[in-house]
Amino acid sequence: MNETWVQLAALAVFAYLLGSIPNGLIIGKLFYHKDIRQFGSGNIGTTNTFRVLGKKAGIMVFTLDVLKGAIPTAIAGALHTPINPLFIGIFAALGHAFSIYLHFTGGKIVATSAGILLGYHPILFFVGAAIFLITLYLTSMVSVGSLTVLTVMTITALGLQDWTLGVIGIFITGLSFYLHRSNIKRILNHNENMVKFGLGYQRRLRKQ
Repeated sequence: MNETWVQLAALAVFAYLLGSIPNGLIIGKLFYHKDIRQFGSGNIGTTNTFRVLGKKAGIMVFTLDVLKGAIPTAIAGALHTPINPLFIGIFAALGHAFSIYLHFTGGKIVATSAGILLGYHPILFFVGAAIFLITLYLTSMVSVGSLTVLTVMTITALGLQDWTLGVIGIFITGLSFYLHRSNIKRILNHNENMVKFGLGYQRRLRKQ
């Protein structure tokens, strides 16, 4: 194995181990003395952190989870590796979903996937952020916003003929739909959790 492939393997392992860090669990235990897995949806990600621990903790977890994807992707790009940096970044998403520190369980990869996009194509990241916020305002459901932006960004990548981003987008979107399967059931049953923001929440209040 030559030096280049050793470097790539090291980057992939680094990305996976970084992605595996359960920021929601750590912040919950360290600052709030709560195991976030025992509250709300039981998920360690941003949405459940906001719901259980509050805005400050949610922002911290979101930022750290985005960085988990952005850092290894940006490093791979800066080193001009012979493979697309996205192939390194995807290991961070896999780490987040299947954390070695949590017996290969984890989060739903949305924030970490956003970080991968930030490290690879910052403009698309901000476009995606705008799409997410608009969808969140219209539906008041984080899950709908998350799945919508992943789908739209994948279609956009294919439209731009960035085939690597498109193919990886298909993989990440498919995995995220699988990880959101309980949310999808609740959406179809009209009982998905809503944030107290936006038109969807206002409609629900009027029906009560």
